[in-house]
Amino acid sequence: MKILLIEDNLTIAKGLLYSFKQNNYELIHASNIKEANMFLAKINFALIILDITLPDGNGLNFFTDNIKDKKIPTIFLTAKDDEETIVKGLNLGAEDYITKPFSTKELLARVNKIILRVKKNSLITIKDITFDMDKMIVLKNNCEIDLSPLEKKILMLLFLNLNKVVTRNTIFNNIWDITGNDVDDHTITVYIKRIREKLGSDIIKTIKGIGYEINEE
Repeated sequence: MKILLIEDNLTIAKGLLYSFKQNNYELIHASNIKEANMFLAKINFALIILDITLPDGNGLNFFTDNIKDKKIPTIFLTAKDDEETIVKGLNLGAEDYITKPFSTKELLARVNKIILRVKKNSLITIKDITFDMDKMIVLKNNCEIDLSPLEKKILMLLFLNLNKVVTRNTIFNNIWDITGNDVDDHTITVYIKRIREKLGSDIIKTIKGIGYEINEE
């Protein structure tokens, strides 16, 4: 579990590096935006802890320009406890903020909460079928089901739209985008039939004349 700390205060950084290691997190430290960009280009981070005031730029701007589109959960560190700065950071899409001076235990508690929530959201379970969105694998009673890449894409589309009907036209467009080949209405029927057989489950409901649905109930 890799976490990026972007903080120019070396005393704070050293303390957090030690504490996070004790809690089984791999904390990687960047002291400025330039270093942070280098790490972001080659490492996938589960979370970012970002100081708002940095020697070579503003953390709020860096978040908007370099982090937000990557959808990496971010906690802002700031010495500014004024309401305007806090609200601005949260409105930009940050997960949380913490003001200096802060308790390392409190920061770790907030990190743990976000990590647990993200993990939970990446695993969607309906009855005995689980779709792991991060690993792109489908499990039945913890055993992986052998689905083709296209079958996984179709099933993911249904899982991402729980309790909503996914029209045959929507599935049709997705198949066409993925394969680039000619597909027809019969193609969708064939793929859904294959997925159902491999799942050995009745979680995919046919909505006659419209499409398909996976319901949480």
